[in-house]
Amino acid sequence: MIRTLLLQCTQPFAQYRNPFTFYYAQTFPLPPKSTIIGMLQNATGRYYNQKFWELQVSVHGGFESIFWNYSSMVKGDITLSNGKLINQNFPLYGAMKTSQRTPINMQELYNGHLWIFIRASEEFPYWNELKQALNNPSKVLCLGRTEDIIFIKEVQEISPDSLITINKSLWMHYPTYLKNGVPIKNKRYPVYSFPIQVVFKNNDIPIKSKTEIDKKTERDTKFETFVYAGTDSAFYFNTPICAEAFRTEKDIFVIPTEYGWM
Repeated sequence: MIRTLLLQCTQPFAQYRNPFTFYYAQTFPLPPKSTIIGMLQNATGRYYNQKFWELQVSVHGGFESIFWNYSSMVKGDITLSNGKLINQNFPLYGAMKTSQRTPINMQELYNGHLWIFIRASEEFPYWNELKQALNNPSKVLCLGRTEDIIFIKEVQEISPDSLITINKSLWMHYPTYLKNGVPIKNKRYPVYSFPIQVVFKNNDIPIKSKTEIDKKTERDTKFETFVYAGTDSAFYFNTPICAEAFRTEKDIFVIPTEYGWM
């Protein structure tokens, strides 16, 4: 049996960092899977739990606008020595070396409204715990950076209203991601490669807690490419595809079965 949760959320500000940008910090238009799973692990207190990567997610919605923030970012390995912050053997603040604190243009999102679908098989052992943690959070939840607070307005367990076959076209009212390879004729949409799984390892063994992280910890990241559909996007297909229609009080969300889940 497949179970699905729908989170209706708002987010005042967000920055979902694109790791492939260097001279400025670009944000993905919607949160990638790794960011959503990280929030769920944080909500339940099950950091680094590998079972959470078995969840499938589909995110819909968008933000009112994008703005630029000129920020100062600290780069390198920072340690505390004799009461002073040291970075790469230089004082972080002072006349000797100040370039370790690098100003950068950061792209940020403003006033977001998101609908996040979370899908699990019946073998997923933390389903009830996850629902409880999202319905009654024990901590302030964030999606993205620590300061990117998210407000969950409603959590509901939901089932598809109907299964449909789309023969020619699909109109996406809200922005979303579709898997690269979706058989569309009008290939004019941007694509993004982002993490769908991030595992921290020591000597090729996944860690289980923050206390295991040290300088030798490696991050094993799996990327996948997705097509981004903006507001009121129309897709025209080369071949028929199957989809699930989820009905809420105000909206209908159509998620292609093969291509709409991350």
